Amino acid sequence: MDTLFGHAFCPECIPKLYPDLAEKMKDDSPARSPRTPPRPLGLELRSRDGHRVRYTDVTRGEAMRVLDGHIHIHDGAPTPAALLERMGTAGVEGGILISLPPASFGGPRRTQAERLDNLIAWSGSSKGLHPFYWIDPLERDAGRQVEVAVERGVAGFKVICDHFPPGDPIALRVFRRIASLRKPMLFHSGILWDGKASSQYNRPAQFEAFLDVEGLVFTLAHISWPWCDELVAVYGKLLNALERRPGLGVEMYVDLTPGTPPIYRKEALTRLLTVGYDVQGNLIFGTDCETGDYNAAWTREWLERDGGIYDGLGIPTAVREKIHAGNLERFLSLGDRPRRQGPRPAQT
Repeated sequence: MDTLFGHAFCPECIPKLYPDLAEKMKDDSPARSPRTPPRPLGLELRSRDGHRVRYTDVTRGEAMRVLDGHIHIHDGAPTPAALLERMGTAGVEGGILISLPPASFGGPRRTQAERLDNLIAWSGSSKGLHPFYWIDPLERDAGRQVEVAVERGVAGFKVICDHFPPGDPIALRVFRRIASLRKPMLFHSGILWDGKASSQYNRPAQFEAFLDVEGLVFTLAHISWPWCDELVAVYGKLLNALERRPGLGVEMYVDLTPGTPPIYRKEALTRLLTVGYDVQGNLIFGTDCETGDYNAAWTREWLERDGGIYDGLGIPTAVREKIHAGNLERFLSLGDRPRRQGPRPAQT
């Protein structure tokens, strides 16, 4: 077995899946020790204004900003300056920080005040780090938690539906309050590796319930792998709903955070970007990295992998800039939703 991007592949599979990278690996492999990590393929970094760094795709000669829409806070002392420095080595200048989890998700029990203090300590000193408070909407005081978190300055909320469906009536009341306060929401979607039977709550179709949460702006993480086709269909349904109900204020984004193992990545992105739906302004790059040891090498690999897929699909620079930064900024600001025509059944 050979390795590519940290995953094992049979040698015969690599040329079929990644022909361009296979040719580059031929040049690298003989001289590289098994313990020496592969050098980035076609990726260079340029510093800009201290921590603000852009990555340059050498194959295209283009530099662009990168924001990470999915970073988890680890259990340790907040060190935001060190985090930004590590992120900068991958060409990432900021992103969303997700708080430590609620008690229902396991791990040490912490009060809301403790989790909020930790979240603000990680993000408060930098305009580029946007705090998202992880909430369990079924907790008795969830409504009060929302109010306090907004008062403390959170940019949005994170939810993992691990013991309830997204359409649970109690949860929907909390989501409606968040929407009324004009805060976006990040939801886990797809298979959930938590050691219990919970993935049934995270299939994309479950999130159709949000059509009844007026004003909600939300993103589904991980391209909902392995239910990527279902995700595309749900996104199309929400676009169609905007046409059927012109006053509807619900908007859905897709968080591209892996999720998808490398062998599935090209198929998932191809379906998203070529299905014909107006999706280019609603895709957000993310990594699932942690604050304690932000994995710059992992981030560079995914940027490079996705860039190669975009090359093959002919995705223009303007769209890549949206995916890597602009769409996340609009998601965070709840910016104006562009006028678009939703698909009709005959077009799908």
